[in-house]
Amino acid sequence: MAIDTKAKEVQNQIKATPGLGKKMAKYGAIGAVVAIPVPFVGPVLGAIVGAAVAYSKRPKI
Repeated sequence: MAIDTKAKEVQNQIKATPGLGKKMAKYGAIGAVVAIPVPFVGPVLGAIVGAAVAYSKRPKI
């Protein structure tokens, strides 16, 4: 299960990086608000994209 392994890796990275979870929540909320007026996207996908952006900006080890 490569997906399960990757999910656990992401969870461990979030736990190991102080403030990353908070930043992901903030970017997710911003993404959800921005995506509300965009048709076919919706706030859920906007939140996912926002959290992904925050995760991609994390300090790489």
